[in-house]
Amino acid sequence: VLYTRALAEQFGVDQARLLSLTVGAALHDLGKIDIPDQILQKPGRLTDEEFEVIKRHPALGHERLIEMGETDPIIMGLVRHHHERVDGKGYPDGLVESRIPLGARYFAVIDAFDALTSVRPYRSDVGAKAAERAIEELHAGIGTRYNVECVEAFTALYRRGELGWILEY
Repeated sequence: VLYTRALAEQFGVDQARLLSLTVGAALHDLGKIDIPDQILQKPGRLTDEEFEVIKRHPALGHERLIEMGETDPIIMGLVRHHHERVDGKGYPDGLVESRIPLGARYFAVIDAFDALTSVRPYRSDVGAKAAERAIEELHAGIGTRYNVECVEAFTALYRRGELGWILEY
């Protein structure tokens, strides 16, 4: 949520949209409620079948928001499309670059950075250089996974030290 706010402010997002983006960021993995814990907490690599189950979580989260009466398109778009890729090989809908809601394009970068710099059941090798490695991976994914402007803006925030307090939070 804090990364989302920082990146959105970098792009000059107004306060109403900023609130929607931060709510969407907080709820982005809502659909994981419906994913079995033995898959979510698996310490090793997922099988192809398990990964197919995981890939359902954005659509499941979107469905839950509909059931709850949510109508904000920014929240809905971020929750449903945060695993889309700019090359169209993401999920759940295989959207390409400009068809991916802007909030989801922002958040894809943030979610990847967080995943690469956090201890996970399948990876505990997060060390002091994790953030630098994550930035390198984000840049390697420009044009395939991530939007170039989003990666560059996030990297600029990181390089200027504007994410330092968040990384320590």
